[in-house]
Amino acid sequence: MADFGGSELDAFRAETRAWLETNYPTSLHAPMGEDDAPWGGRRFQWKNPDAKLWLDRMAERGWTAPMWPAEYGGGGLSKAQNKVLEQELRRLKARPALMSFGVWMLGPVLLEYATEEQKKRFLPQIVRGESRWCQGYSEPGAGSDLAALQTKCEAIIDKDGGDHWLINGQKVWTSYADQADWIFCLVRTDTSKKHEGISFVLFDMTSPGVEARPIKLISGSSPFCETFFDNVKVPKDQLVGKVNGGWDIAKRLLQYERQNISASGFGGGGGLDLVEAAKKEIGVDALGRLADGDLRARIAQHRMDAHAFMLTVRRAETESKTGSGPSAAVSIIKYAAAKMNQERTELLVEALGLQGLGWEGEGFERDELNALRAMLRAKGNSIEGGTSEVNLNVVAKRVLGLLDHQ
Repeated sequence: MADFGGSELDAFRAETRAWLETNYPTSLHAPMGEDDAPWGGRRFQWKNPDAKLWLDRMAERGWTAPMWPAEYGGGGLSKAQNKVLEQELRRLKARPALMSFGVWMLGPVLLEYATEEQKKRFLPQIVRGESRWCQGYSEPGAGSDLAALQTKCEAIIDKDGGDHWLINGQKVWTSYADQADWIFCLVRTDTSKKHEGISFVLFDMTSPGVEARPIKLISGSSPFCETFFDNVKVPKDQLVGKVNGGWDIAKRLLQYERQNISASGFGGGGGLDLVEAAKKEIGVDALGRLADGDLRARIAQHRMDAHAFMLTVRRAETESKTGSGPSAAVSIIKYAAAKMNQERTELLVEALGLQGLGWEGEGFERDELNALRAMLRAKGNSIEGGTSEVNLNVVAKRVLGLLDHQ
Protein backbone atom coordinates (compact mmCIF):
# COMPACT_ATOMS: atom_id res chain seq x y z
CA MET A 1 0.00 0.00 0.00
CA ALA A 2 1.32 3.43 -0.90
CA ASP A 3 1.88 5.92 1.88
CA PHE A 4 -0.91 8.40 2.45
CA GLY A 5 -0.02 12.03 2.75
CA GLY A 6 -1.47 15.31 3.92
CA SER A 7 -5.20 15.32 4.56
CA GLU A 8 -5.57 11.57 4.00
CA LEU A 9 -3.06 10.83 6.76
CA ASP A 10 -4.71 13.39 9.02
CA ALA A 11 -8.03 11.65 8.48
CA PHE A 12 -6.44 8.30 9.28
CA ARG A 13 -5.00 9.74 12.50
CA ALA A 14 -8.36 11.13 13.58
CA GLU A 15 -10.10 7.84 12.85
CA THR A 16 -7.38 5.84 14.63
CA ARG A 17 -7.42 8.09 17.70
CA ALA A 18 -11.19 7.86 17.98
CA TRP A 19 -11.17 4.09 17.60
CA LEU A 20 -8.44 3.60 20.21
CA GLU A 21 -10.09 5.88 22.73
CA THR A 22 -13.36 4.01 22.29
CA ASN A 23 -11.97 0.48 22.30
CA TYR A 24 -9.06 0.55 24.76
CA PRO A 25 -10.33 -0.96 28.06
CA THR A 26 -9.96 1.46 30.96
CA SER A 27 -8.79 -1.29 33.34
CA LEU A 28 -5.60 -1.67 31.27
CA HIS A 29 -4.35 1.78 32.30
CA ALA A 30 -2.97 0.05 35.42
CA PRO A 31 0.70 -1.05 35.15
CA MET A 32 1.21 -4.43 33.49
CA GLY A 33 2.90 -7.06 35.66
CA GLU A 34 5.01 -9.99 34.47
CA ASP A 35 2.14 -12.42 35.05
CA ASP A 36 -0.19 -10.14 33.09
CA ALA A 37 1.69 -10.10 29.78
CA PRO A 38 -0.52 -10.95 26.77
CA TRP A 39 1.26 -13.98 25.33
CA GLY A 40 -1.78 -15.69 23.85
CA GLY A 41 -1.90 -19.27 22.60
CA ARG A 42 -3.96 -22.35 23.41
CA ARG A 43 -2.51 -22.87 26.88
CA PHE A 44 -2.33 -19.27 28.01
CA GLN A 45 -4.42 -18.29 31.04
CA TRP A 46 -5.68 -14.70 30.78
CA LYS A 47 -5.44 -12.92 34.14
CA ASN A 48 -7.47 -9.95 32.96
CA PRO A 49 -10.49 -10.51 30.65
CA ASP A 50 -10.06 -6.98 29.32
CA ALA A 51 -6.57 -7.88 28.06
CA LYS A 52 -8.12 -10.63 25.95
CA LEU A 53 -10.80 -8.22 24.75
CA TRP A 54 -8.07 -5.74 23.74
CA LEU A 55 -6.27 -8.46 21.79
CA ASP A 56 -9.44 -9.52 19.98
CA ARG A 57 -10.29 -5.95 19.03
CA MET A 58 -6.80 -5.17 17.75
CA ALA A 59 -6.51 -8.51 15.92
CA GLU A 60 -9.82 -7.94 14.18
CA ARG A 61 -8.27 -4.88 12.54
CA GLY A 62 -4.97 -6.69 11.95
CA TRP A 63 -3.20 -4.20 14.20
CA THR A 64 -1.25 -6.82 16.16
CA ALA A 65 0.80 -7.03 12.93
CA PRO A 66 -0.18 -3.73 11.30
CA MET A 67 2.14 -3.84 8.29
CA TRP A 68 1.55 -7.47 7.34
CA PRO A 69 -0.61 -7.96 4.22
CA ALA A 70 -4.33 -8.01 4.90
CA GLU A 71 -4.72 -11.35 3.10
CA TYR A 72 -2.76 -13.00 5.93
CA GLY A 73 -4.67 -11.26 8.72
CA GLY A 74 -2.42 -8.21 9.02
CA GLY A 75 -3.44 -4.58 8.98
CA GLY A 76 -2.09 -3.79 5.52
CA LEU A 77 -0.93 -0.37 6.73
CA SER A 78 1.65 1.75 4.98
CA LYS A 79 4.79 2.91 6.80
CA ALA A 80 3.24 6.33 7.36
CA GLN A 81 0.01 4.84 8.71
CA ASN A 82 1.91 2.46 10.97
CA LYS A 83 3.89 5.38 12.39
CA VAL A 84 0.62 7.16 13.16
CA LEU A 85 -0.74 4.06 14.88
CA GLU A 86 2.41 3.75 17.00
CA GLN A 87 2.20 7.43 17.97
CA GLU A 88 -1.45 7.15 18.96
CA LEU A 89 -0.82 4.02 21.03
CA ARG A 90 2.00 5.82 22.86
CA ARG A 91 -0.20 8.86 23.40
CA LEU A 92 -2.81 6.64 25.02
CA LYS A 93 -0.07 4.78 26.96
CA ALA A 94 -1.70 1.59 25.76
CA ARG A 95 -0.39 -1.83 26.67
CA PRO A 96 0.70 -4.12 23.83
CA ALA A 97 -2.26 -6.18 22.65
CA LEU A 98 -0.02 -9.19 21.97
CA MET A 99 3.52 -10.22 22.90
CA SER A 100 4.53 -12.87 20.42
CA PHE A 101 7.66 -14.53 19.04
CA GLY A 102 5.41 -15.31 16.10
CA VAL A 103 4.97 -11.59 15.35
CA TRP A 104 8.53 -10.52 16.23
CA MET A 105 10.56 -13.31 14.63
CA LEU A 106 8.72 -16.08 12.79
CA GLY A 107 6.14 -14.05 10.88
CA PRO A 108 8.63 -11.85 9.00
CA VAL A 109 10.61 -14.86 7.71
CA LEU A 110 7.43 -16.72 6.76
CA LEU A 111 6.43 -13.71 4.68
CA GLU A 112 9.81 -13.94 2.96
CA TYR A 113 10.40 -17.69 2.64
CA ALA A 114 7.17 -19.66 3.17
CA THR A 115 4.84 -21.07 0.56
CA GLU A 116 1.47 -19.42 -0.02
CA GLU A 117 -0.23 -22.33 1.75
CA GLN A 118 2.04 -21.97 4.79
CA LYS A 119 1.42 -18.22 4.99
CA LYS A 120 -2.35 -18.67 4.89
CA ARG A 121 -2.20 -21.43 7.49
CA PHE A 122 0.13 -19.93 10.10
CA LEU A 123 0.11 -16.13 9.80
CA PRO A 124 -3.58 -15.44 10.63
CA GLN A 125 -3.26 -17.61 13.77
CA ILE A 126 -0.25 -15.55 14.86
CA VAL A 127 -2.09 -12.26 14.27
CA ARG A 128 -5.07 -13.45 16.36
CA GLY A 129 -2.86 -14.72 19.18
CA GLU A 130 -4.21 -18.24 18.75
CA SER A 131 -0.76 -19.86 18.55
CA ARG A 132 2.22 -19.25 20.80
CA TRP A 133 5.64 -20.07 19.35
CA CYS A 134 9.05 -20.95 20.76
CA GLN A 135 12.44 -21.01 19.08
CA GLY A 136 14.39 -24.27 18.67
CA TYR A 137 17.91 -23.06 17.93
CA SER A 138 20.57 -23.58 20.64
CA GLU A 139 21.71 -27.06 21.68
CA PRO A 140 24.02 -28.27 24.48
CA GLY A 141 26.87 -28.46 21.96
CA ALA A 142 25.74 -25.67 19.63
CA GLY A 143 25.33 -22.28 21.23
CA SER A 144 27.57 -19.54 19.85
CA ASP A 145 28.51 -21.96 17.06
CA LEU A 146 24.89 -22.54 16.14
CA ALA A 147 25.71 -24.25 12.84
CA ALA A 148 27.21 -27.15 14.83
CA LEU A 149 23.68 -28.29 15.77
CA GLN A 150 23.02 -32.04 15.65
CA THR A 151 19.24 -32.46 16.03
CA LYS A 152 18.60 -35.03 13.33
CA CYS A 153 15.80 -34.83 10.78
CA GLU A 154 15.23 -37.77 8.41
CA ALA A 155 12.71 -38.22 5.62
CA ILE A 156 10.92 -41.54 6.17
CA ILE A 157 7.88 -43.49 5.02
CA ASP A 158 6.21 -45.41 7.87
CA LYS A 159 4.46 -48.77 7.67
CA ASP A 160 1.14 -47.07 6.89
CA GLY A 161 2.66 -45.32 3.89
CA GLY A 162 2.83 -41.92 5.57
CA ASP A 163 5.56 -39.63 4.24
CA HIS A 164 7.01 -37.35 6.90
CA TRP A 165 10.08 -36.11 8.76
CA LEU A 166 11.37 -37.91 11.85
CA ILE A 167 13.17 -35.67 14.34
CA ASN A 168 15.50 -36.74 17.19
CA GLY A 169 17.67 -34.51 19.36
CA GLN A 170 17.72 -31.83 22.01
CA LYS A 171 17.46 -28.05 22.26
CA VAL A 172 18.33 -25.89 25.26
CA TRP A 173 17.49 -22.36 26.47
CA THR A 174 14.19 -22.67 24.60
CA SER A 175 12.21 -19.70 25.90
CA TYR A 176 8.74 -20.68 27.19
CA ALA A 177 8.84 -24.07 25.48
CA ASP A 178 6.70 -25.50 28.27
CA GLN A 179 3.95 -22.98 27.44
CA ALA A 180 4.27 -22.82 23.64
CA ASP A 181 1.91 -24.42 21.12
CA TRP A 182 4.36 -24.62 18.21
CA ILE A 183 8.10 -24.44 17.62
CA PHE A 184 10.19 -23.14 14.70
CA CYS A 185 13.19 -25.41 14.76
CA LEU A 186 16.59 -25.79 13.10
CA VAL A 187 17.40 -29.43 12.27
CA ARG A 188 20.17 -31.28 10.47
CA THR A 189 19.09 -32.92 7.24
CA ASP A 190 22.61 -33.52 5.87
CA THR A 191 25.48 -34.66 8.11
CA SER A 192 28.12 -34.27 5.38
CA LYS A 193 27.91 -30.47 5.40
CA LYS A 194 27.76 -27.89 8.20
CA HIS A 195 25.86 -24.75 7.22
CA GLU A 196 24.45 -26.28 4.03
CA GLY A 197 23.04 -29.29 5.89
CA ILE A 198 20.49 -27.41 8.04
CA SER A 199 16.74 -27.10 7.45
CA PHE A 200 13.96 -25.05 9.06
CA VAL A 201 10.80 -26.88 10.21
CA LEU A 202 7.62 -26.04 12.13
CA PHE A 203 5.80 -28.49 14.38
CA ASP A 204 3.26 -28.76 17.17
CA MET A 205 4.68 -28.93 20.71
CA THR A 206 1.97 -31.47 21.64
CA SER A 207 3.35 -33.94 19.08
CA PRO A 208 4.21 -37.34 20.61
CA GLY A 209 7.89 -37.43 21.58
CA VAL A 210 8.24 -33.72 22.51
CA GLU A 211 9.18 -32.94 26.12
CA ALA A 212 10.03 -29.54 27.65
CA ARG A 213 11.70 -29.23 31.08
CA PRO A 214 12.01 -25.75 32.69
CA ILE A 215 15.47 -24.52 33.75
CA LYS A 216 15.41 -22.50 36.96
CA LEU A 217 17.57 -19.35 36.90
CA ILE A 218 19.31 -17.47 39.70
CA SER A 219 16.57 -14.84 39.39
CA GLY A 220 14.07 -17.44 40.62
CA SER A 221 12.11 -17.61 37.37
CA SER A 222 12.06 -20.32 34.71
CA PRO A 223 11.48 -18.81 31.27
CA PHE A 224 13.94 -21.21 29.62
CA CYS A 225 13.66 -24.94 29.00
CA GLU A 226 15.52 -28.02 27.89
CA THR A 227 13.52 -29.50 25.02
CA PHE A 228 13.79 -33.12 23.88
CA PHE A 229 12.64 -34.74 20.62
CA ASP A 230 12.23 -38.52 20.53
CA ASN A 231 11.05 -39.83 17.14
CA VAL A 232 8.83 -36.80 16.55
CA LYS A 233 6.84 -37.12 13.32
CA VAL A 234 6.43 -33.90 11.34
CA PRO A 235 4.39 -33.57 8.11
CA LYS A 236 6.55 -32.92 5.07
CA ASP A 237 4.73 -29.69 4.20
CA GLN A 238 5.87 -28.06 7.46
CA LEU A 239 9.41 -27.54 6.21
CA VAL A 240 9.95 -23.87 5.29
CA GLY A 241 12.10 -23.04 2.28
CA LYS A 242 14.32 -25.64 0.68
CA VAL A 243 15.76 -28.80 2.23
CA ASN A 244 19.25 -27.88 3.51
CA GLY A 245 18.42 -24.22 2.96
CA GLY A 246 17.55 -23.42 6.59
CA TRP A 247 20.74 -21.55 7.48
CA ASP A 248 19.76 -18.51 5.42
CA ILE A 249 16.36 -18.45 7.14
CA ALA A 250 18.04 -18.89 10.54
CA LYS A 251 20.33 -15.90 9.99
CA ARG A 252 17.45 -13.75 8.79
CA LEU A 253 15.35 -14.66 11.82
CA LEU A 254 18.22 -13.83 14.18
CA GLN A 255 18.37 -10.36 12.66
CA TYR A 256 14.67 -9.85 13.43
CA GLU A 257 15.17 -11.27 16.93
CA ARG A 258 18.06 -8.92 17.69
CA GLN A 259 16.18 -5.98 16.22
CA ASN A 260 13.19 -6.58 18.49
CA ILE A 261 15.31 -7.29 21.56
CA SER A 262 17.11 -4.01 20.88
CA ALA A 263 13.90 -2.05 20.35
CA SER A 264 12.52 -3.29 23.68
CA GLY A 265 15.77 -2.52 25.49
CA PHE A 266 15.11 -5.78 27.41
CA GLY A 267 12.87 -3.96 29.93
CA GLY A 268 13.62 -4.95 33.49
CA GLY A 269 13.97 -3.00 36.69
CA GLY A 270 10.98 -4.21 38.64
CA GLY A 271 8.73 -1.35 37.52
CA LEU A 272 10.61 1.34 39.48
CA ASP A 273 11.77 4.61 37.98
CA LEU A 274 15.53 4.79 38.51
CA VAL A 275 15.71 8.51 39.35
CA GLU A 276 12.68 8.58 41.63
CA ALA A 277 13.78 5.42 43.47
CA ALA A 278 17.25 6.89 44.02
CA LYS A 279 15.85 10.19 45.36
CA LYS A 280 13.50 8.34 47.69
CA GLU A 281 16.23 6.14 49.21
CA ILE A 282 19.20 8.55 49.18
CA GLY A 283 17.54 11.95 49.42
CA VAL A 284 18.11 15.23 47.61
CA ASP A 285 20.32 18.27 48.13
CA ALA A 286 19.25 21.91 48.49
CA LEU A 287 18.76 22.17 44.73
CA GLY A 288 16.49 19.12 44.58
CA ARG A 289 19.17 16.95 42.99
CA LEU A 290 20.13 13.44 44.07
CA ALA A 291 22.35 13.95 47.10
CA ASP A 292 25.02 11.40 46.04
CA GLY A 293 27.01 13.28 43.40
CA ASP A 294 28.86 10.23 42.06
CA LEU A 295 25.69 8.17 41.64
CA ARG A 296 23.91 11.21 40.18
CA ALA A 297 26.61 11.55 37.51
CA ARG A 298 26.44 7.85 36.58
CA ILE A 299 22.64 7.90 36.36
CA ALA A 300 22.79 11.04 34.21
CA GLN A 301 25.28 9.39 31.87
CA HIS A 302 23.09 6.30 31.66
CA ARG A 303 20.02 8.38 30.80
CA MET A 304 21.90 10.22 28.05
CA ASP A 305 23.14 6.92 26.63
CA ALA A 306 19.63 5.47 26.77
CA HIS A 307 18.17 8.45 24.92
CA ALA A 308 20.86 8.26 22.22
CA PHE A 309 20.26 4.52 21.98
CA MET A 310 16.52 4.90 21.38
CA LEU A 311 17.15 7.52 18.67
CA THR A 312 19.57 5.09 17.01
CA VAL A 313 16.99 2.28 17.20
CA ARG A 314 14.38 4.45 15.54
CA ARG A 315 16.79 5.41 12.77
CA ALA A 316 17.70 1.75 12.20
CA GLU A 317 14.02 0.78 12.09
CA THR A 318 13.35 3.46 9.47
CA GLU A 319 16.34 2.35 7.40
CA SER A 320 15.30 -1.33 7.59
CA LYS A 321 11.80 -0.50 6.31
CA THR A 322 13.22 1.29 3.27
CA GLY A 323 15.46 -1.63 2.36
CA SER A 324 15.12 -5.40 2.45
CA GLY A 325 14.80 -5.85 6.20
CA PRO A 326 17.19 -5.56 9.14
CA SER A 327 20.91 -5.45 8.44
CA ALA A 328 23.95 -6.69 10.35
CA ALA A 329 23.91 -3.30 12.11
CA VAL A 330 21.29 -4.70 14.50
CA SER A 331 24.18 -6.56 16.14
CA ILE A 332 25.56 -3.18 17.27
CA ILE A 333 22.20 -2.26 18.77
CA LYS A 334 21.67 -5.63 20.43
CA TYR A 335 25.12 -5.44 22.04
CA ALA A 336 24.40 -1.92 23.34
CA ALA A 337 20.92 -2.89 24.59
CA ALA A 338 22.34 -5.74 26.68
CA LYS A 339 25.03 -3.53 28.19
CA MET A 340 22.63 -0.70 29.02
CA ASN A 341 19.99 -2.91 30.63
CA GLN A 342 22.65 -4.50 32.83
CA GLU A 343 23.89 -1.04 33.82
CA ARG A 344 20.38 0.20 34.57
CA THR A 345 19.40 -2.74 36.77
CA GLU A 346 22.72 -2.54 38.65
CA LEU A 347 22.28 1.20 39.23
CA LEU A 348 18.76 0.61 40.55
CA VAL A 349 19.87 -2.04 43.04
CA GLU A 350 22.73 0.23 44.15
CA ALA A 351 20.35 3.16 44.59
CA LEU A 352 17.94 1.09 46.69
CA GLY A 353 20.72 0.15 49.12
CA LEU A 354 19.60 -2.48 51.64
CA GLN A 355 16.09 -2.33 50.19
CA GLY A 356 17.53 -3.63 46.93
CA LEU A 357 19.01 -6.75 48.49
CA GLY A 358 15.85 -8.48 49.71
CA TRP A 359 14.74 -11.81 48.30
CA GLU A 360 11.56 -12.53 50.28
CA GLY A 361 9.80 -11.79 53.55
CA GLU A 362 8.50 -8.66 55.23
CA GLY A 363 10.09 -5.24 55.00
CA PHE A 364 10.33 -5.17 51.20
CA GLU A 365 7.92 -3.91 48.59
CA ARG A 366 7.16 -6.02 45.53
CA ASP A 367 9.00 -3.66 43.18
CA GLU A 368 12.08 -3.76 45.41
CA LEU A 369 12.17 -7.56 45.30
CA ASN A 370 11.65 -7.48 41.55
CA ALA A 371 14.56 -5.04 41.13
CA LEU A 372 17.05 -7.57 42.45
CA ARG A 373 15.57 -10.33 40.33
CA ALA A 374 15.72 -8.06 37.28
CA MET A 375 19.40 -7.34 37.94
CA LEU A 376 20.17 -11.06 38.13
CA ARG A 377 18.06 -11.79 35.07
CA ALA A 378 19.88 -9.09 33.10
CA LYS A 379 23.10 -11.12 33.28
CA GLY A 380 21.62 -13.28 30.54
CA ASN A 381 21.09 -10.32 28.20
CA SER A 382 24.63 -10.61 26.87
CA ILE A 383 24.03 -14.30 26.04
CA GLU A 384 20.49 -14.58 24.62
CA GLY A 385 19.75 -13.69 21.03
CA GLY A 386 23.44 -14.09 20.17
CA THR A 387 26.22 -13.52 22.70
CA SER A 388 27.86 -10.12 22.92
CA GLU A 389 31.11 -11.69 21.70
CA VAL A 390 29.40 -13.12 18.61
CA ASN A 391 27.68 -9.80 17.92
CA LEU A 392 31.03 -7.99 18.14
CA ASN A 393 32.42 -10.45 15.58
CA VAL A 394 29.45 -9.75 13.29
CA VAL A 395 30.07 -6.01 13.63
CA ALA A 396 33.76 -6.44 12.87
CA LYS A 397 33.19 -8.55 9.76
CA ARG A 398 29.91 -7.32 8.27
CA VAL A 399 29.70 -3.70 9.42
CA LEU A 400 33.34 -2.58 9.60
CA GLY A 401 34.46 -4.91 6.81
CA LEU A 402 37.39 -6.35 8.74
CA LEU A 403 38.78 -9.70 7.62
CA ASP A 404 40.28 -12.57 9.58
CA HIS A 405 44.04 -12.85 9.30
CA GLN A 406 45.74 -16.17 9.85
